[in-house]
Amino acid sequence: MSLPEALARRAREFHGTPVPPRPAATVALLHPETLQVYVLRRRSTMAFGGMYAFPGGGVSSDDRPQTLRDDWAARLGVPDEQAHAVVGAAARELFEEAGVLLAGRAEQPDHTIGNVGGQDWEDDRAQVVARQLSMSELLARRGLRLRDDLLLPWARWITPEFEPRRFDTWFFVALLPAGQIARDVSGEADSTAWIRPADADELTMLPPTRVLLDELSAYASADEVVAASAHRNAAAPVMPRVEVSEDGGVTVTISRNDP
Repeated sequence: MSLPEALARRAREFHGTPVPPRPAATVALLHPETLQVYVLRRRSTMAFGGMYAFPGGGVSSDDRPQTLRDDWAARLGVPDEQAHAVVGAAARELFEEAGVLLAGRAEQPDHTIGNVGGQDWEDDRAQVVARQLSMSELLARRGLRLRDDLLLPWARWITPEFEPRRFDTWFFVALLPAGQIARDVSGEADSTAWIRPADADELTMLPPTRVLLDELSAYASADEVVAASAHRNAAAPVMPRVEVSEDGGVTVTISRNDP
């Protein structure tokens, strides 16, 4: 697999001790009818700027949602507290960067709320972004609970050692809830789009994003994606290995370390 030239250059120039990876989460939001995926292009001033990605980011200290299913530690391969924080980060980042909220009424936990537009919702979203309001506080105030069953764990990738900013990232897939609209609200993107996974070849993106889109392109319906997610191993990290040849060529190989 090839790397964008900026990354290849960093790989050639890397010497020293790699920094520890930071836990992170990202969500491939899938339109249930068209099977298009929502992507955004990071601003050039951001880490991995100019590349298309899914909504996501690092785990925050207030990512501690309540009333989650009890098997997340086994599904993600980390202790309960960290697993719950990763799930909380996935839901929060999706709300922050796409305005999509995976939640239901506390008295109807199997139903997902619809439209979360309007100024009152936008005010709440802005407070979550500013860390003036946690997702748990937002949900409690509105009588909601997180629909963590709608987050389908898909894969786990760890950033190569040459990067100055490294992440241990869990990738989730989620279907766009009925009545909600993904929109460009993050402030971290200069472009957003719904794309068919098979049409992503011309877009600049990191290997994890491209691999996930390649995998999704094999499915013909949302039901197939949901069924396939039950057999994914999101606890085993995917470890890209980068090798630099004597002539400066950079090659990437990918292996999965099953626990």
